[in-house]
This record gives sequence, structure tokens and C-alpha cells, in this order.
Amino acid sequence: MNAPAPLLADRPVVPGERWIFSAGFNITSRDLSRVDSELADIASLADQGARVAVLSHQGRHGDGSARHLDDIALYLAEQLHRPVHYCPDNASDAALAHAQALAPGEVCVFGNTRHHAGEEANDPKLAARFAGLGDHVAVGGFSKAHRRHASNHGILAHRPGWAAESLLQQIRILAPWAGSRPGVLSVAVIGGVKPEKTLLGLASFTRTYDLVVPGGAVLHHLLRAEGHSVGASELGDRADACTQAAIQAARAATARIHLPRTVVIARRDGRQYTGRQVIPIADGVPDGHAIVDFLPEPWLLEELRRLRAAGGRVIVAGTPSVHTSGFSTASGLAADLAGASTVDGILVGGDTVAELPFDGPTSTGGGSALHYLRHADLPVLEALRDTAARRTS
Repeated sequence: MNAPAPLLADRPVVPGERWIFSAGFNITSRDLSRVDSELADIASLADQGARVAVLSHQGRHGDGSARHLDDIALYLAEQLHRPVHYCPDNASDAALAHAQALAPGEVCVFGNTRHHAGEEANDPKLAARFAGLGDHVAVGGFSKAHRRHASNHGILAHRPGWAAESLLQQIRILAPWAGSRPGVLSVAVIGGVKPEKTLLGLASFTRTYDLVVPGGAVLHHLLRAEGHSVGASELGDRADACTQAAIQAARAATARIHLPRTVVIARRDGRQYTGRQVIPIADGVPDGHAIVDFLPEPWLLEELRRLRAAGGRVIVAGTPSVHTSGFSTASGLAADLAGASTVDGILVGGDTVAELPFDGPTSTGGGSALHYLRHADLPVLEALRDTAARRTS
């Protein structure tokens, strides 16, 4: 069993101490739940008199999606009922001076860490510059806890760190859906487009759950692995690696995997879809068309009726159809199933939570949740344990 990571709750703050709070404010919609989940940790540090430098990522480097975080600073000020500064830099001499000038109890949001190419590469020089913003690190940001990035992993080589309550809370939420549970019918619906849904989710749930219902890119990789033409269907990043992983997961599966014989396709133009056709997948998806939804097999509907009657657990990790464009057969089925009164259901992933109607437990860190459910650990927890071991050696 892994040693416990050092906890922020066990570390009293001395007024005037300089703290870096590594957050996960990567939001692309109006859903602010990722920000809200970390408000209490930031407030606690500030209330104890810490000088708080908030570091977060948003978007991806180099593709135009990495925007400034001034609106996050404004939102924090509203929610924390205190002034929150904004500094658009995070590694410059000016940024370090800004952090030094904070008064006890003051909070400042620093610039988007993904403006640097070295953030995702865990560049040690960039991590050292980030470390100059404070003397201690509180690690939140569950949504990036599976990433070895400079602002949440590399920085811990330069400063002692403690796990924030928001990070631990997400782990506690996920616990009922971890591992195998003999005698409890377990169903995993896996969709979306990110590679971890195939590389982590499919590989894990096909060995620990009873039934796996793939959608989105996960389904497309499985169909591709079986030799079906998927046309312009979304395959996400690392397409060939994901298809190979799908082949291996299917071979090693102990779960029953639902592969539909009938899919819904539409003509694809970038992110836009027009028209709707229902075709047998055996016919292949024509060029320029994409799978946007699927029709459940009769045996699947029977299994889900059994689940509703007997009870069990359901995890939905990724929207299984293109729900935001109106293709909602599979996604509606998943949301209804997870929300059934006889079922213990959870939605995992920021897009999933934002897109599907659901009132139950959620985890907005999709990749981190899948990593934790498979490995019972996270890279940031490993790094926190390492820093603690160095302090005591």
C-alpha cells in the first residue's frame, strides 16, 4: 500500500507565509464546477494569513485555446468576497516581484501556465521559475492530477507540497466505483474523444466491470479494430495507438462489450454535422460521414432492465454520442441509467458533466478519475510523497 501523501489540513499556516496554490481551472464552458470545488482551499489559506499565488492551466499550448485567466480572478473575487489580483505573467521577474509584494491574506491569479511550451513537457527550468512565486505548494487541480506538468509535478522538486482538500474529496467521491465488486452488477459507459478514454478507461473497465458500453471515439476504435470502415468518425489524438489499445482490451476483456450493429451517421464538416442516416455498421461509413450515435442492441436493453430491477453501479465517462448536436439516443440512455433511483451512478469528466442532465455524484477530472480508478494512485500524489520523503530523510 502506498504511504499517505502529506495533507494541507495537517499543516497549520503561519500568517505571512507565501503559498502557491496549484489549481485546475481548465474550463471551456459556463460550467464553473472545477473552480467552485477549489474555493474552500484558497479561502482557508487566505483566511489564515497566507499570501496566495494561484497557478492554473487552461486550453492547450500553441493551438489558440490557451486564453488569459483574468475572468477567473474576477469570479474568485466574487465568490471569496475579497479582492483577487491578476498578473498575466507567471515566470517573469515581474511576476515574481508581484508575488513577493502580496500582503498576508491576499490572493493573486497568475497567468495561464499553458502559455509556455514547457508546462506540459514538465520543463525543470520552468518549474523552478514557477516555484519562485512562493515557498510552499498546496496541490489542488484534480483535473490535471494525472499529468506530470511543471506547475503541479515539477514544481514539487523545488518546494515542499501538501495535498489540498479538493484533491482528496474527488478521490473519496470516486471510491465506490473503483475496482471489481463481486455480486454487484457494474456497467461502464465510455465515450468522448480524448485518448485516455481508450487507453485507460477501456483497458480498466473491460477487466473490472461486467458490461462496457463504448461510444464516441472509443467505439470507433473498437469498430476500426474489427475492420469496419468508420469514415470521418472522430478518433481523437494518438489514433493508431488507441486502436491498438482497443484491440488489446477486447482480447483481454472479462466484461461483455456492447458493439452496435446499427449506427447513426451524418455528413461531417469540421465540427458541424448535417443530415441523419441509420445504417448497418457492416455496410461501412461512407467517406465524409461520421458516426454520431448508435442504436442499442436488444440484449443490452435487457441487461439494463435487469440492472434497474436488481440495482448496481454505473459510471459514465465521456458522452457516448454527439449530444450537443442533437444526437442523443446513446447519451440519453446513459444519463437516464446513471440517474435511476435503484442505481449508484456517477458522471466523470468536465464535458460529460456539462453536457448531460444529471443530479447525482460527479467528478470533473475525467483523465485523472480514469487514472485513479485504474491505478489507485496519481502522479501528483507520488510527487507529494517524494517531497515528504526528502524532507524527512
